[in-house]
Amino acid sequence: MTSSTYGWRRALIALAAGVGIALTFSLGRWQLSRADEKIALQAALQARENLPPVPATQVAGATAPEQVAPLLHREATLTGEWLPAQTVFLDNRPMAGRAGFYVLTPLRLAGSSAVVLVLRGWAPRNFQQRDALPPVATPQGPVSATGRLADRVPAAFSLGRDAAGRIRQNLALDAFSAETGLPLAHVVLQQTGPASDGLLRDWPPPATGVDKHYGYAFQWFGLCALIALLFIWFQVARPFLRSSRS
Repeated sequence: MTSSTYGWRRALIALAAGVGIALTFSLGRWQLSRADEKIALQAALQARENLPPVPATQVAGATAPEQVAPLLHREATLTGEWLPAQTVFLDNRPMAGRAGFYVLTPLRLAGSSAVVLVLRGWAPRNFQQRDALPPVATPQGPVSATGRLADRVPAAFSLGRDAAGRIRQNLALDAFSAETGLPLAHVVLQQTGPASDGLLRDWPPPATGVDKHYGYAFQWFGLCALIALLFIWFQVARPFLRSSRS
């Protein structure tokens, strides 16, 4: 190999290493910036939880995105009557390490025609009879439910389209409103408080994915360091050791 060819080869390797180091370092920095954004989002969510409760009339009128956004993650207490015939059990929803269902029941608000879908809690699955519904009490007459407002029902991974029925995998508000004919508000109340009606409410905190971004940043910075170390060893340290021995 001529000296000029060897020199071009070293230059190309140095260029590739430099590009790789710069790219992986910038990707690591980007993941850290995404983590900072998620931390700020988490702080904003916690601040919203400390705001005064949302009036029921404002919840009932949440029919457009610009009306829904200010309500998210805030507390509300809704009074009305359950519509138990439209109760839905979402399958494959674990809680405290146990398999079971999320139970949703529409609540017709008092003094209004509006209906809000309430994520009432979690009930265990019957493993001897998988299509059996858990014993959930649904009181008749006026009831009150307190919880946090969300813009959708928490979704789980699903293969294909979800079929209608009491037990299903996921539920979309617009589709459920069309299916039942109920004038659903575009918000969901995730009920909080102690266990009642045969339901647990040990909800996990809202996940913002901060740890995921830190993990990705660690991987990118690790790859950056690996490229740098390999370049230094093969292109600097090893040739130097060879020349010093000769």
